[in-house]
Amino acid sequence: MRIAIDAMGGDFAPMPNVEGIKLALAELPTDTTILMVGDEEKLKEASDNAELSDPRVEIYHAPDSIPMGVHPTKALTRHPEASIPVGYKLLKSKEIDAFSSCGNTGAMLVGALFSIKAIEGIIRPGLAGVIPKDKGGRGIMMDIGANADCRPDVLVQFAELASLYAKHVLEINDPKVGLINLGEEETKGTLLTQSAHQLMKINSKINFVGNLEGCDIFNDKAEVIICDGFTGNVLLKFAESIYSMLKKRDFNDPFFDKMDFKNVGGSPVLGINGNVVIGHGVSDKYAVKSMVIQTYNMAKSRINEKIKESLMA
Repeated sequence: MRIAIDAMGGDFAPMPNVEGIKLALAELPTDTTILMVGDEEKLKEASDNAELSDPRVEIYHAPDSIPMGVHPTKALTRHPEASIPVGYKLLKSKEIDAFSSCGNTGAMLVGALFSIKAIEGIIRPGLAGVIPKDKGGRGIMMDIGANADCRPDVLVQFAELASLYAKHVLEINDPKVGLINLGEEETKGTLLTQSAHQLMKINSKINFVGNLEGCDIFNDKAEVIICDGFTGNVLLKFAESIYSMLKKRDFNDPFFDKMDFKNVGGSPVLGINGNVVIGHGVSDKYAVKSMVIQTYNMAKSRINEKIKESLMA
């Protein structure tokens, strides 16, 4: 398997990316090859500093990089030789099995749509986030920021995509699906959630258990949590802030450690013609390690083939 990492992505690149790749290699199969996409000279220097010398690692030269604050569309058109568009070219040509980056999130999302494009039949690709469960295990929330406004049928398709990810990547058998709302009753909520609820009730591809409230996110009522990107992003950032606040107060607990993005890796983009994971911009080597392993597991699961098969059913 060949995985490309945007080695120039992130606030502190390239060093955390190189160090994280070194850590991940210790846990990946020996037949895994990692392409570090970025400025060759800088990556060689970083590799020397990290004492990374492994035949499974290759450098793929990309002379440019996209700054974090640049508008996504402008970034891709003005920086065609940057590590993100170069990574997508490799994915589109099937020279690699997966691509991940801690760089500009908007550029990663726009690049996915305009380079490898959405799978036929997908209304809107979305961004998913892995969340911990209080009795152990993991769940998945979708969307967490790619689509601030959604139609009811988009939320239903998110439920299908996230269910497939939960089953084939997180290895959850028959994952339960819940819709974020202001109450359990199906008549509550906005016009969007009321309509989506009715559509989910009759969808045979998902195991829909009804509405979820905010207090249900970390319990075992549902492993798949569905909401629009605006709501999902607020919930995710709030959860991250709670974790940061607890750590500042020297509170330690194994459950809350699972909320640390260093232990999660990144967010998979679902519904596109390729395996893509977007990491946190402030990722350190441990977060990059988790992102690389997550990217490998996503590619290994053949999730995109599962999605295509589901759409044809």
